[in-house]
Amino acid sequence: MPLFDPSPGYHRIKVVKSFHELVTTPFGDGVNALCWQRTLQGNFSEVVEHLDVRDGITTLDEARLNALPLSAAGKAAVEILLEDQKLLRTVGLSPILDCIHAYPRDDDRVSTDVYSFHADSATVEADTYLCSYNEASSEGLRNDEALRRIDVPETRAELLEIFSGDDDDDFLEFLKENCYDLHYASVPQARPFSFGLGNLWRIAVDYPGSPVPPCIHRAPETVPGRPARLLLIS
Repeated sequence: MPLFDPSPGYHRIKVVKSFHELVTTPFGDGVNALCWQRTLQGNFSEVVEHLDVRDGITTLDEARLNALPLSAAGKAAVEILLEDQKLLRTVGLSPILDCIHAYPRDDDRVSTDVYSFHADSATVEADTYLCSYNEASSEGLRNDEALRRIDVPETRAELLEIFSGDDDDDFLEFLKENCYDLHYASVPQARPFSFGLGNLWRIAVDYPGSPVPPCIHRAPETVPGRPARLLLIS
């Protein structure tokens, strides 16, 4: 999957040159994703190897990272992981660093797990920050190449079968309570893009009064036998 390329005129992504610009640039004029492009030094794969995460999700703290028996390149990676968290804390955020072998899968007929294209949501003004450091990165979908899954006739028919009531307002509440309204399908010929490794992103979420549509994204598919993935999110 190609890294995003703003050159064809994809106006929803803006590339910034610093952390300060990332956190202070307002969303507007259609821009709903900011990307601080970076080429990071250090061996993040070595960090994952020593963590030896074989299933699920493990949240990492400073003590565990500093206790790893790493080479100079591995220690350089740890310094970056810790520094990125410190940067986000300076602006009042609460970042989490996860080592992810696999996310839980949703067995429902209409999936709402993080492997499905979705938008984050909040009840008040908020953004999502994220950075992938190794292996596959998060993936994005352009808003004009996405269709809410509840607006796909076949999916809506499935959801009506699952819904136990008969009132339209109750059905809409059912969709919202189960986050069905936040998941998207890609249209034919859609061009999903990679967030890339090492880039720190700030993306718009769905909240009342947001000046832009939310940024649609998903976690990369888990590949059996591949190492776990380091993801910073806030």
